[in-house]
Amino acid sequence: MSENCPHDCQASKWKESRKDPVREELLSQGKEPDFETISALFSATTGAAAFDQTVINGNIERLKTVPEVNTGCHFLDLSVKTGLAFIDATFQGDHPKYGVKVYGENCHDGFPPTIIAAVDALSAWGLNLRARQIFRYWILNLIHADGTIDYYGPSISEYGQLLHTAACLEERAGIEGWWHDCFPPLDRLADHLLKLRTSAEKDDGLIVGSPEADERKEFGKYFHNNAWAAKGLQRWADLCERRSVAPSTAIDRIRNTAKAIEKDTLEAIRKCWPDDPADWWLTPRVEPLKRPQSLTDTREASYTNYRYWPELLSSGVLPNEMANRIVDARLSAGGQFCGMTRFADWLDDWPLADYLYGLWDLGRKRDFLLSLYGHIAYHQAKDHLTAYEQVTFPPGKEKAAYSLPCQLVAARAARLLVK
Repeated sequence: MSENCPHDCQASKWKESRKDPVREELLSQGKEPDFETISALFSATTGAAAFDQTVINGNIERLKTVPEVNTGCHFLDLSVKTGLAFIDATFQGDHPKYGVKVYGENCHDGFPPTIIAAVDALSAWGLNLRARQIFRYWILNLIHADGTIDYYGPSISEYGQLLHTAACLEERAGIEGWWHDCFPPLDRLADHLLKLRTSAEKDDGLIVGSPEADERKEFGKYFHNNAWAAKGLQRWADLCERRSVAPSTAIDRIRNTAKAIEKDTLEAIRKCWPDDPADWWLTPRVEPLKRPQSLTDTREASYTNYRYWPELLSSGVLPNEMANRIVDARLSAGGQFCGMTRFADWLDDWPLADYLYGLWDLGRKRDFLLSLYGHIAYHQAKDHLTAYEQVTFPPGKEKAAYSLPCQLVAARAARLLVK
């Protein structure tokens, strides 16, 4: 415990709070979140470095970003550069790796959020050649002939996110070196989503599927899955139209299907969510779930808070009223601590970029900055800034190994602060 961190002794008590005590304190004092204030609250997180620091420093020195990394916060700038430097340290050439230790095992190589986060971060900072290289490799090697993803537990949302990533890459980096080769497998991937929708049309139109790898046996009609299916198909239709190519399914049909999925998803949410706008339990799927006592009370509640809600936010399909309900529910039912995401009795931030994108779109900059500064202060380890997938409450320690999507939260979100 550090004498300079007077709140360390209260961390165990704050675990019981349903509201984020750091946020509440800042609000009571009328303060805007700033990194200096946030980072002085607790002792820094400790743990072993994922990589030799000389390797990371060398990668940082070779970075040539456009625009320059200059957010106005030196530590955030260093976090951005460190995250970008970790991409090549983590990948084996163009071959993806999710992280180190157990996350370095081959079974995790095809986890879609790894390539989604890496391509988003690289292309956001103008590192387009590397973004095109690794995206091309992933698409050519990890999509099956039937359009399914070569991974043990892909979610439906990840199919839509991959199509969105392709559209982002084209918008930011052009098509040189990847589009010609990647169009056929991406077309198959889109057709797979369309077939799933066709199967769902005889019911309420919602695609049934796995919500995420750990919960791959919990098939259901999840709202984040369908929201991203709609977003991904819409983005794919727009991309094909811009490039004047003819996908296997007509562009108009893809676009109409995307709109229909979005409509059905919003109708289902309105039927399933409580009428009382103050009621925080916003179920993540159509099928009934036992109501939890808080967002850390059950496994389903924790997964809803840390991934299903953030992905529903980042899809952009929700009207602001619905999107704000999710944020308010997280803030009132034990969903975060110092801006970081609570999962059971620890913190797990690897999907935090989705939440940050949602906050930014809602104009909730105060909450955006609290979560971003809390993440870089305490989800990253002291000195070497390794971002572990999971950490304990401050004073933090590594609970689960380093993972690349967690490391790239700062690089992805901070780009929104730089014009």
